[in-house]
Amino acid sequence: MDTQTESSFEPNYRSKKFKKQGSAFKRWRRRLSIAFAGVLVVMLGGAGWFYLTPSGSDIRYMMADTLITSQHRYLAKYLIGQKELDNRVADYMKRFDEMGEVKDEHNVSLASHPASDVQVEQISTKKYKGYIMYVHDPKMIRVVTTNVVGSGETVLSMVKRTGAIAGVNGGAFDDPNWDGNGFRPAGIVMSGGKVLYKGDGMQAAVNVVGIDKNGLMVAGRYKPSQLLDMGVTDAVTFQPKFIVNGKGLIKSEADGWGIAPRTVMAQQKDGTIMFVVIDGRQPGYSVGATLYDIQKILLAKGAVTAANLDGGSSTVLVKDDAVVNKPSSQYGMRYLPSAFLVFDHPEEFDSGNIWDGIDMQHFDSSQPRTSTSS
Repeated sequence: MDTQTESSFEPNYRSKKFKKQGSAFKRWRRRLSIAFAGVLVVMLGGAGWFYLTPSGSDIRYMMADTLITSQHRYLAKYLIGQKELDNRVADYMKRFDEMGEVKDEHNVSLASHPASDVQVEQISTKKYKGYIMYVHDPKMIRVVTTNVVGSGETVLSMVKRTGAIAGVNGGAFDDPNWDGNGFRPAGIVMSGGKVLYKGDGMQAAVNVVGIDKNGLMVAGRYKPSQLLDMGVTDAVTFQPKFIVNGKGLIKSEADGWGIAPRTVMAQQKDGTIMFVVIDGRQPGYSVGATLYDIQKILLAKGAVTAANLDGGSSTVLVKDDAVVNKPSSQYGMRYLPSAFLVFDHPEEFDSGNIWDGIDMQHFDSSQPRTSTSS
């Protein structure tokens, strides 16, 4: 009787159990659908904010500018479209040329300073970390070039090889796919009063950053022939010049050319040269800075002239035969054609001309560095 009764109730029991399980599954599925719908609404709302509102667009364009300054420039098209990407790059280049044409009154009173007075100051904010190197006697600075045919050279190697006190990376160069050999400069290179490289000839105006025989910083758009007439001794090509006559030319964060590692050269009224090196692309340590960030730092430090140098994975500061900052490249220091170095006795240094006699118009920058490169 007990067995019969138990058996007679078993199907009913299982039916109730399955119904409960079915109800639980439906409730779970309904909650999952609501959660998915909520996530979808948030995503669509976020996308709407990102693409359709002024604040969202500001962040989107900042991200695009950050990509534009990196080796992944092509990815910016997914944020702003290929046409807008092309237009934005062209607009930056146009503005940089215009900034390079702003007349500099050269309101600097060159003073006498101890030859060995080179100081390094650390910069630290929540967003970025870096250094300012002060070279109080601007005549201590020379442009140094690689000494290996077919290869760039690291700044650390240049400093050690020449016996320099310190150095930072210099000008632009041809670097196909950001994996080139670092040998072919862009624009011009001058050292010791000589034009070592002139990619577009003596009469083509290019944006340069350099220094003249009296220690006056020169930045802007010039022909190599003009630079010689002006007494410029050492210069490389990069852009933009963004502080002129003590006034900043970058109007806002939105015009700061993205967040990236930076190297900048500037001059104070007494002639002191400041090299600013900002680390970047290292979340948790330092993401990098915009040129507007650097402009604010330099104006607070009394800069009357400032110009951008090559940044990104090229950014490096070397002092006393050691790398001071944390370069962003996972492969170590970049191989470069030029650098600004600081010497106790700059008059004794002669860079020579590594490019003399080489057909640089047909040089293949994508070839591997020579085996003798350091």
